[in-house]
Amino acid sequence: MQRPGHGAFLTGLVLFSSTAARGHGACVELDSATEAVVNEGFKMDCISCKTRGEVPATAVVKWSFKASGESNYSDLYIYKNMQGEILDPRFFGRLVWNGNKDTLDLQDGSLYILNVTYNDTGTYECTFERLLIYTKYQHEVNRPKYINLTVVPQYTRGMASILSEVMMYVSIIGLQLWLVVEMIYCYRKISAAGEEALRENEAEYLAIASESKESCAGVQVAE
Repeated sequence: MQRPGHGAFLTGLVLFSSTAARGHGACVELDSATEAVVNEGFKMDCISCKTRGEVPATAVVKWSFKASGESNYSDLYIYKNMQGEILDPRFFGRLVWNGNKDTLDLQDGSLYILNVTYNDTGTYECTFERLLIYTKYQHEVNRPKYINLTVVPQYTRGMASILSEVMMYVSIIGLQLWLVVEMIYCYRKISAAGEEALRENEAEYLAIASESKESCAGVQVAE
């Protein structure tokens, strides 16, 4: 069966560790990596958070695969009732469930590919078929997500990753410089305030001493 065209795999939430998504209290949707190295393992992230966390639900996760050059998707993997099954013979013995375990209320449907080959290049569709269970009715929600996977001889860092790392170091250095400037400014301000207080105390002491000396002189004249 022909599937809809694949779009950008973009989530509506901030980036976060995928382990956080496994706890129902802190589910965060992620972009999956899209570059795998041949003969190594690769994790395909597929996370779909419930919009109403307090609503009980069950979910089935279905994966499909369209290899590079193919026009149709084929069934790849299904996880249902806490059991997973590989459906595509090309992946027998090479797919491992890496999502939620011991729960029917799935929010992480990630897969791990063992021994990646160049034939794994293509588009992967991950669909959450979630059944929301309300008091008087049930509501089914289907959420497909797409991963465009490229297999390379060795990992190459993208320009976005390099720029992100550079900006991180620039931010750290800038923050440290700002803290140093603030410390110097505060130190000078405190020192100036302390010197001003000493000058005021000294002037006050001299004024009191002068007044006392004048009083003593007046007493001696009176005698």
